[in-house]
Amino acid sequence: MNWTVYILECNDNSLYTGITNNLERRITQHETGKGAKYTRSRGPFRIVYTESFCGRGDASRREYEIKQLPKQEKLKLII
Repeated sequence: MNWTVYILECNDNSLYTGITNNLERRITQHETGKGAKYTRSRGPFRIVYTESFCGRGDASRREYEIKQLPKQEKLKLII
C-alpha cells in the first residue's frame, strides 16, 4: 500500500503536514471539517507538496521530519 506525506497551504497561509493512504479522501475530510482539528477552520486548502512511500512507517518518519522544520525550510520543499 502506498502512503503519501502531504503539505497543505491553508487559507490563513499556514502549512499543515499529514500522511494518508488515500489523498483524495483525506483532502475531502479536511474540506468538510472531518479532518484534523487544526484544519477545521482554515479552509479552503491547496496541496503544495506530496511525497510517496511504500510503507506507513517510512511516511510517518518523513512526516515527523517535515513537522520539525521551520516554516522557511518547509517553503523550500514546496518550491
